[in-house]
This record gives sequence, structure tokens and C-alpha cells, in this order.
Amino acid sequence: MGEAKIKGLVIKKYSSFYYVQDDKLDIYECKLRGKFEKQLVLTGDKVLITVLEENKGIVEEVLPRTNELYRPRIANVTMVLIVMANDFPLPSLSLLDRLLFLAYFNDIEPVIILNKSDLKMSNDAQIINDYYPRLNIKLVNTSTKTKTGHKTLEFLLADEVAVLAGPSGVGKSSLLNLLISELNIKTNEVSDKIGRGRHTTRHVELFALSNGGLIADTPGFSTLGLPVVDKYDLASYFPDFAEYSSECRFADCLHRKEKECAVKERVAAGDIIPSRYDNYLLMLEEIIENERY
Repeated sequence: MGEAKIKGLVIKKYSSFYYVQDDKLDIYECKLRGKFEKQLVLTGDKVLITVLEENKGIVEEVLPRTNELYRPRIANVTMVLIVMANDFPLPSLSLLDRLLFLAYFNDIEPVIILNKSDLKMSNDAQIINDYYPRLNIKLVNTSTKTKTGHKTLEFLLADEVAVLAGPSGVGKSSLLNLLISELNIKTNEVSDKIGRGRHTTRHVELFALSNGGLIADTPGFSTLGLPVVDKYDLASYFPDFAEYSSECRFADCLHRKEKECAVKERVAAGDIIPSRYDNYLLMLEEIIENERY
């Protein structure tokens, strides 16, 4: 058959092969053109391929990315689903705030998923449920056991390229199994000894949803290094801080030791929860430490 160039999306990389899905949902197994063999091609990349034969092709060009996440390594994400559990394991407010920062830093919409809604909310889960929607962050309560919440989640995922993030054991793979019936991602129960799930995902892969969305299952992680960001810009990625920072006495207020800091006043008044402020300070110290090297 004659060669034809088409536009597609990399949905999976395996060894030296790239699996590219076109607008008709046909999938092509592709290799990189020789001159591009050293180029980094990521899941989520939009590419131009030359079709060689049925379901085979060559990647000719990687189109410009709108963003790129490093953990997991994926490009052109429009939505981050931050999954925490009501309990078992306990939610991590520190990780949640880091992931929210990463989302805002990359201009990606965050959505918080409180999974295991069949369990009683732990104290931190209650904090998440009560506080974060006030920041105009969508929050969905789900349970893979009672199969609740996934319809709302499906609606939110329409036409999005979404990535799941969150600690191990919160049910990311089980959520995917619920969203995509033909998918059977290996899942592991939480270890009773350590209270965490064992890592079950070996690579990043995008799966097509019936509503036109794409969702990736990604390696679970519980720590996240910060990207390069100016210490004076950090608070702008905390919408609850940005709301009040203009009221600070000093325009370059870091909301740390400065006097007449409106953010600290709001923390003291209970308008900003203490954990948000503490997690901001931890990230700020990390940024300052990184600037020394």
C-alpha cells in the first residue's frame, strides 16, 4: 500500500515500539525514524506517522507539547486525578498539596478523588472533603466496592487526557477497572503489615474511554520532587494564599517570618487550614535549599 502520513497520539511505549492511536481509534505499532532514534518520545505525545502497512508505521515527527510530567513521564495531560482513600491507607495531606502544586504549575486541572467511600472517613479525609472544594477544586467520592461515583467521574473525563496520581494502595487500578470494563489491570490488596499497596503498574499507558477521554494508569508514588520555581512565585500556586497575599504589607512577602502577613493572619483565623500552611513552608524550604546549589 502507498505511504500516508497521519496524526496520532502515543498511548504506550514498549521496548523500542510506540503504539499510536489515530482519530478513528485505530492503533499502529511504530518505530522511530532513524534520525529521531535518540529523541525522547513520551506517552501522550502527539505525533505524525507514516503508515507502512496495516497497523505498522514510522514516527516522523513529535509535535510540540503543552506540558510534561516527570513522575509519571507523560505529555499533554489536561487533567490530574489525585486519588486518596477515606482510610486504609490514611490520606497524605502533604502529598496532596504537592500534587496540587504540580497540577497548577503545569496548567493542568486537578480533581480530587476520595476513594473507598464505603469506609468511614478518617480525620484527614474529612479535612479534604470539607476544605478543598472551597478552592474551586472538583472532588468526587468513589467506591469500587459499591460501584459509586464512577458515573460522575466518567462525565468529568469526557475529552480529557487524564493521569491518575496518588499513593499506593488507594485503589487507582481498581478505579480504572471500574471505568473501563474490558480492562483488567493487575491489582494488589493493601499489605496489612505496612498499610500500603504493592506497586502493580509497570509502565505508563493511555486507555480510551467511551466518552472520548483518555486515562493513564501510572506507577504509584508517595514522594514528588519539586520543579524549578522561584520562591517568590510558590504562593501563587496556592489559590487560598493568592486570595489574601495582596493584603500583605510587603509585596515580596514569603509568608514565613514577615510582619503583617495576611496569609499568616488567615491561618490564625482558621480561614486557611494549618496543614496547607505547613506544607507550603516545607516546599518553600526545599526551594530555598535547591537555590543554594
